Amino acid sequence: MIDQQTPLRGGAPRLPVRPRTGRFLVLAVVFVCAACGLVYELELVALASYLIGDSVTQASVVLSVMVFAMGIGSLLAKRLRTRAAVGFGLLEAALALVGGSSALILYASFAWLGESRYALVGFSLAIGILIGAEIPLLMTLIQRVDRQDAGGAVADLFAADYVGALVGGLAFPFLLLPMMGQLTGALFTGAVNAAAGLALVLWVFRRDLNPRSRLLLVVVNGVVIALLATASVLVDDFERAARRAVYGDEVRVAVRTGLQEIVLTGRGSGALDLYLDGRLRVSSRDEYRFHEALVHPAMKGAHRRVLILGGGDGLAAREVLRYPDVASVVVIELDPAVTRLARTDPALSRLNGRAFEDPRVTTVAADAFTWLRTSRDRFDVVISDLPDPEITASTKLYSAEFYGLVAGALEPYGRLVVHAGPPSSRPTTFWTVEASVRAGGLATRPYGVGGRLIGFAAGPDRVAGSAEAPWDRGFVLAARKPVGSLGLDPGAPALRTLGERELTAGRSAVENVRQRGVPPSTLVHPRY
Repeated sequence: MIDQQTPLRGGAPRLPVRPRTGRFLVLAVVFVCAACGLVYELELVALASYLIGDSVTQASVVLSVMVFAMGIGSLLAKRLRTRAAVGFGLLEAALALVGGSSALILYASFAWLGESRYALVGFSLAIGILIGAEIPLLMTLIQRVDRQDAGGAVADLFAADYVGALVGGLAFPFLLLPMMGQLTGALFTGAVNAAAGLALVLWVFRRDLNPRSRLLLVVVNGVVIALLATASVLVDDFERAARRAVYGDEVRVAVRTGLQEIVLTGRGSGALDLYLDGRLRVSSRDEYRFHEALVHPAMKGAHRRVLILGGGDGLAAREVLRYPDVASVVVIELDPAVTRLARTDPALSRLNGRAFEDPRVTTVAADAFTWLRTSRDRFDVVISDLPDPEITASTKLYSAEFYGLVAGALEPYGRLVVHAGPPSSRPTTFWTVEASVRAGGLATRPYGVGGRLIGFAAGPDRVAGSAEAPWDRGFVLAARKPVGSLGLDPGAPALRTLGERELTAGRSAVENVRQRGVPPSTLVHPRY
């Protein structure tokens, strides 16, 4: 009988647990580390999409850099295999610190430096290297526990890794974000990561450690967990300070819902600004230019029943309700928190004329695309007051399929109006939206109106969205039959119908891009 202290082949001491137990514990830690690693990855993508915009590009950058870095990490791990237990314990401490603090530092770089792209690439590279170094070390450790064949060990490790990734991927949107938010969720994940790595090494592989190594691991991981715990306690103060740096000192409301961050600014200055996920959605200084130009042309004609897609701020509904013969208004807003804020905040409800208190107005919390697919109602006017078409997440709401659904919801004589982005600075985006409306079976009448730009991200310099440009807001008026003259109430901003030369040039540009094989649903993205 071999004593438990008898060294095994290669000079390694016998483990303090049975092989089957040790193997289970190693695989359990692989599961936890994989879940944490995917949370870090998703955290970077989500926060970069919020801070920088264009979620497709940000996801591509994070994923490609991380996969590349994982290969580098696997090569670097060769140097640690001779002391796999110590190396793994220190590696998990480093990964917990870098991954857990990544969201905090990304947000800080955006708030105080105005730039987070370089930090995003740096964290993607660092986290990828550390994740890539895990598997070689875990492979060495599991073979210390149970000297099975290499193929079987690899299969077990990757099975635990993939299942952990699945759990982490589901936990991020359904548990961590709703319960903790992005910053606290990342810090909590880092603490779990560090604790799991330390527990495995100190329990299963403690006989591989000399007293000095054991003390080093305890101190390093303890410091990391303490730092993450301290940061989680101070995260609310940090968010308030960062929010002041981004939005100024007059923040009225700041709330993160399950869908987005909503910030309403303006107290004593008289100006009111509404930001959704960092992008200026409404400014009381000039919102009338946008909403009057959006609503009134479509209201020339029958308008007893009106459907507003988006418009949870109530400002489009305010303009619709100026017509006394309107019988009903249905507002489809994805995030009920926006309509709740528009109804309850004194300043915002005053700006929208308390539109949601009007008995003719009905609000529905739903995705506009899904709602149109299931609704059998018909409307005289449909007003598309949706997020800017350059935002990737809203692309489906500017597709030909979407406008086909809208056409089906219109009465035979009904009208649709769409905010299509600025024709001057993003002509391809504008004309692609116009072409998509035509592809949905409607005749179009593009037009524009001048004023400030709305929809750009907030930033420390506080100048985003303040530039003046001629005819910088573009709209598309559409109907089943050719659209006649544009109608406006007296005093509304002057509209300009885009001429035949612009129509021909814009449509030709879109057709040329489509001939290159670019999917129509991606043409609203500004890179094209």
